[in-house]
Amino acid sequence: MKDEVRWFVGFDWAMEQHRACLLDAEGKRVAERDVRHGGAGLLELCCWLLEKTGARPEEIAVAIETPRGPVVEVLLERGFAVFAINPKQLDRFRDRFTVAGAKDDSLDAYVLGHSLRTDRHAFRRLAIDDPLVIELREWSRMYDELKQEQSRLANRVRDQLWRYYPQASELGDPAADWFLDLWEKVPTPAQAARVTRSAKTLVARSWPTHRIRARTGAETKAKMNEAKQRPVTKSQCRYTESQQCSRSRKSPGIRRSPRPAREQSKINNTKGFHPGSPRSVW
Repeated sequence: MKDEVRWFVGFDWAMEQHRACLLDAEGKRVAERDVRHGGAGLLELCCWLLEKTGARPEEIAVAIETPRGPVVEVLLERGFAVFAINPKQLDRFRDRFTVAGAKDDSLDAYVLGHSLRTDRHAFRRLAIDDPLVIELREWSRMYDELKQEQSRLANRVRDQLWRYYPQASELGDPAADWFLDLWEKVPTPAQAARVTRSAKTLVARSWPTHRIRARTGAETKAKMNEAKQRPVTKSQCRYTESQQCSRSRKSPGIRRSPRPAREQSKINNTKGFHPGSPRSVW
């Protein structure tokens, strides 16, 4: 396979427009062009490569930074040899040519093609996978994306509950189906305080439907009853403590112990007390 490749292509892919750079076996830049993302644009790329090189598709190796996608599938179906590389590893190859950090599509395409010619062992050869493998891969990717989205939404719900409904957030996972059903029945602490006994029993009986064993119906009722107790904020706690301190100072039952005579004389001297004066200044 290594001796069959005579042309090298660096393909810097993007969302709407790609950049392709064609090199010969000696590493000389032969041609370069932009490629529109789409069926027509990718078809033009394949025809352009065959026209410029006059070689067979298997004699043209293409380097790209992604191992999957429509670009990879079209090139593989057309018979081109496609190699993938990690973008971080490509950054190290880019340091051979420049140390500037600016983004340059032409330079990236050239580095891809040149690195494939000199360091092909650093690339991974791609092949068309079995349709069943492709389907399983897509289902797995969709599952991971949905789980991440569920975690983001659950964190937002947990943050909102922490602000106005902390009793409900202690029941369990906000992303669980049973919690969403319970939250729909009692969405606010005020409504939870007005829930009747029969409604609480109905909510507690719905736990076996979701196969929840971590909390019993009695515990659920007790947690919902906490909504009747108005939480005390930090400012209220500080205000209460200050009131208690002021009351203790004004209380007639609490008397200060008399100071010793030596300590009292020191205080009098610092406060402007003079012997023989009728009263101390302080």
